Amino acid sequence: MRLDRFVAANCPELSRTRVQELIASGLVLVNSRAAKGAHRLRAGERIQVQIEPRPPLRAQPESIPLDILYEDADVIAVNKPAGMTVHAGAGTSRGTLVNALLGRGQSLSQGGDALRPGIVHRLDKDTSGIILVAKNDAAHAKLSESFRQRQVKKIYIALVQGFLKENHGTIDLAIARDPKRRTRMTARRSLVLGNSREARTDWRALARIDSATLLEIQLHTGRTHQIRVHFSALHHPVVGDTLYGAAAQLCIGKLALPALPRNFLHAAKLGFTQPRTGEWIELRAPLPQSLRDFLQQLASAAGESPARIDAALAPYL
Repeated sequence: MRLDRFVAANCPELSRTRVQELIASGLVLVNSRAAKGAHRLRAGERIQVQIEPRPPLRAQPESIPLDILYEDADVIAVNKPAGMTVHAGAGTSRGTLVNALLGRGQSLSQGGDALRPGIVHRLDKDTSGIILVAKNDAAHAKLSESFRQRQVKKIYIALVQGFLKENHGTIDLAIARDPKRRTRMTARRSLVLGNSREARTDWRALARIDSATLLEIQLHTGRTHQIRVHFSALHHPVVGDTLYGAAAQLCIGKLALPALPRNFLHAAKLGFTQPRTGEWIELRAPLPQSLRDFLQQLASAAGESPARIDAALAPYL
């Protein structure tokens, strides 16, 4: 067996990432010598694992351009591009939204931790759109409470696989961590099983294009992967979201469209109460050009009028 796999199997308290870090630091020894993770173990070899505490991690500033939608003394709203992680985590330490904010000399609240200063809510890496960040601790506390009390208005645009017959609907399915695939969440009918949490998603159809439906979605809760999980549970996964069952490519008849290298999911509108003044603020992030181009390709392949699709999307362009 490879050394890295052996250590991971025999030290279940260590994540695979942490095992690799210890090996790279020379803290995993085979017969008193540092070894590589790919080392093939032989009978009689003696393995030592020296577990030392990690040095405290802090987000580091980086010079990364950002699309700022709104800013005042308390909050800053960014139109996050798809592909950018909000904050550092397992396997990701650079190129995050937090790194970029710190890189512009941004003062951020310390209401989270050293890797997540200012962060009061998140968007998945492959979801684009509006994310709100707190500049000070007072704003962080009030915004966090607004999210908890469901007083923040969150509107998304999504393209899902399949033809949804109804014009609108509500999905009330609890969400829990998938016990078999820990990178996924799963939808449940009951809150009793596991650590399920209630989740509500409202939707309405904006347009139907052959075998896909364009939706406006309002979130009333903010569970991990909520939109992706809910529509996957209806057997209408978000286009591009292969983690939750979407096809690698959409097909119109025998024609396969180019694969979308992200999820077709965009946080288009966000409304919130300014934490100091109490003023209601509504922000809009236009649908990214890459998603507009994909819709036009889909419409053309399906023989649809591109103008009809643009008309349906008018409030989001």
